[in-house]
This record gives sequence, structure tokens and C-alpha cells, in this order.
Amino acid sequence: MAKDTPIFTFCDQSDLPLWVQLRDRMAFLINSGFYKPGEKLPTVRKYAADLHIAYNTVSKAYMGLERDGYVTTVRGSGVFVNDLGALPREDDHVGALVESFVKSCLEEGMTYDDIPKLVSKHIRKVKRSHEEKQ
Repeated sequence: MAKDTPIFTFCDQSDLPLWVQLRDRMAFLINSGFYKPGEKLPTVRKYAADLHIAYNTVSKAYMGLERDGYVTTVRGSGVFVNDLGALPREDDHVGALVESFVKSCLEEGMTYDDIPKLVSKHIRKVKRSHEEKQ
């Protein structure tokens, strides 16, 4: 059974979109132990209704949490918190490379939303090339 939706206040002065503020807050709740591994999160509709925000805003936050490894969506069953201790840890060298890459992209005029699209495009390209060689 999912817990009640924790209420929090969005910062209207923040440059961060609502979905990012919500994703960050939910990530904090997972990291702090409010939501435990294996626990079912409230539905997107319930979160949206309880927080008086758009369904799509909550949906995008949930997708961000899934992309970042915090949760897993089970079609027809809900969204469940992952065991963060079971996630592979990035080593410091790889993390530094990624951070440098992101900063370089931003310096080139890209937005934060553009960077994952660029990476996905190149992953598909490398994957196709790898599959053709096999």
C-alpha cells in the first residue's frame, strides 16, 4: 500500500521547472528513507491531485526518477522504489568525465534537456555500428 503524498511547497522564484523540483524532492525522500526499497509510490494521478499540479508534471518527475535509477515502473502495478544500495556506483574517473562533458555542452549553448537527447542519439549510433560488426 502506498503512503500518503507528502506535501511540500514549490519555489516560484526557482529557475527549475516544477517537475525538476518534484523529482529532486522525491529523490530526497527516497535517499532519506521516507520511501523504502520495494515500496510503491502514490499514483501519478494521486500525486497530481494532492499537490494541485498537472498530471504531466508528476509523470515527467516519475520518468526522471526512473531514468536516474530511483524507481522502476511495473506496468499495471505501479511505481516502486529501487534498492539504491544495489545500483552500480560510478567510479570517480567516469563521473569526472561526465561532469566535464555536461559542462562543455552547456558552454556550447546546449540546454540541460538537449544533452540526454544528444547522448541517446550517439548511443544508438554506436550500438548500430557495433551490431553491424557482429
